[in-house]
Amino acid sequence: MFRLQRHVYRGFLFVAWCGGLMLFCLAVNAADHLEASNSLLPENHDPKAAGDRVLRETVTITGAKVKGAHDSDFIIAGGKAYVVFMANDRQAGEDPTWPFVYCALNVVDLATRQVEQSITFAAGEHEYSNAALPPGACFVPRILQHSATTLRCFFASEQPGIRQSQVWRIDYDVTKRDFAWRIDPVELETSTGAVPLQPQSFHDEATAHGLTRAPSDYGVYMIDSFKNFDGAWHAVLNNFPSGQLAWARLDENHERFTVLGNFFLPNDKKTTESAVERLPNGSWLAVSRQEDGDRNCLFSESPDGTRWKPHAARSVITNGTNSKTILHRFGDVYYLGWQEATQIDGVGRSVFNVDVSRDGRSWRRKYRFETPRSFQYPVFREHLGTIYFTVTQGDTDPSRKERIMFGVLE
Repeated sequence: MFRLQRHVYRGFLFVAWCGGLMLFCLAVNAADHLEASNSLLPENHDPKAAGDRVLRETVTITGAKVKGAHDSDFIIAGGKAYVVFMANDRQAGEDPTWPFVYCALNVVDLATRQVEQSITFAAGEHEYSNAALPPGACFVPRILQHSATTLRCFFASEQPGIRQSQVWRIDYDVTKRDFAWRIDPVELETSTGAVPLQPQSFHDEATAHGLTRAPSDYGVYMIDSFKNFDGAWHAVLNNFPSGQLAWARLDENHERFTVLGNFFLPNDKKTTESAVERLPNGSWLAVSRQEDGDRNCLFSESPDGTRWKPHAARSVITNGTNSKTILHRFGDVYYLGWQEATQIDGVGRSVFNVDVSRDGRSWRRKYRFETPRSFQYPVFREHLGTIYFTVTQGDTDPSRKERIMFGVLE
């Protein structure tokens, strides 16, 4: 009997020791997360003051003729920022049913922040050397470095309710400072071969993976900026009206996308306009805009970029609202940007938060942009240790989609 009690006592001690060790490890892990997060910023850091400093130095890069502008993207090469955006010369805002929305490229000198060149490269019914665009809006341009001297721009040509939209590509020669003025359709690689990158083909690809939302005839974009991983360009393919998201790789010729994994689930939550980054352990993290429910941003994770968990909320984002998110990694620091539902002077999208982290899990607020001009759809790019950005702002229209701003984050 005594031996039995002794064995039980020893077993109890062993279990207690294991439990204590586990609690210790959890505490150390939590402390490591907290220390890593806190070490990024001083104790007395003021996010709003940091945001205000940045806002004071931003400059307008769209011309006086532009009445509406939105959804910019850019890259930096040779001391210049090459900024693409959609615009129109009639009214503030944007809409895929407006046939007068066009896509433009502005070249900004980094040293002076002056616009050196502005070219409209995509507009409805414009004739190129090999084809002509049909009537309709040209929407959501994106840009990447195609070669040492060539930049490749992507855009969607849309006419909702009339035809399938199509994603096109066109090249700009930085030495000639001009476009090639030839357009070619971008393709989507499927199990049955290459097809035009159009809403229906993108929707068909996803239905086999559980998508139950209705298809749309417009709205397919590379919503997040292109990001290079392991020598290949990647992008988030998004259909806004269908709430469809996919992580995709661009082929080496920069002509065709292959979907690596879909992450639109659950179907009862409409998620869209996502940003994706790879975490230090090699897994992937996506943060997405939510159109229904409380409109708070949601997260999805994947161990390999192929298998994605259904979206779920995280405590890092509270009181968010439906707008485009950002997620970038610069050096060993992650930047998570999201729109807050709080409004300044009753203006939508007037508060934008930027949180930073070293592990993608523990975050601290670095910037809080508060302005009645709005701060929406920013894009961050790092170049030689400096982080530059573009963002949509405005003065009077409720949408505040009136111009594109350029500035230095840090």
